[in-house]
Amino acid sequence: MATQNLTAATFEQTVTENDIVLVDFWAAWCGPCRMFAPVYEAASEKHADLVFGKVDTEAERELAAAARIMSIPTLMVFREGILVYAQPGAMPAQPLEELIAAVRAADMDAVRAELAEQEVAEAGSDEGPVLDPAGAS
Repeated sequence: MATQNLTAATFEQTVTENDIVLVDFWAAWCGPCRMFAPVYEAASEKHADLVFGKVDTEAERELAAAARIMSIPTLMVFREGILVYAQPGAMPAQPLEELIAAVRAADMDAVRAELAEQEVAEAGSDEGPVLDPAGAS
């Protein structure tokens, strides 16, 4: 399956209704985004069972802000509606393949348990999140 453009209107439904969703936050003027685009497109062709979304941060400024995108490209990966990976920077093909394999193999019961522990810790603290969202993988 080729990549699909995501908007504020389609983002949440796409993430919650599909098992694994990769999302590339990008912009046309961004050199590293243009370098990552063919790698991402090739992975989408290779892994037709996964959803590969793209969010144009220029057209979807509010969505990018809601996702706290500070640098592009940023790749986010959701599994079962849970953010399991978030990292800025263009990724070469082999590390992207390794990431996809790791997400497929992730023990989601363990991920949910870790998130529950994090929520308990955050509820008792005014210091904010204990773990970085990328640490949930």
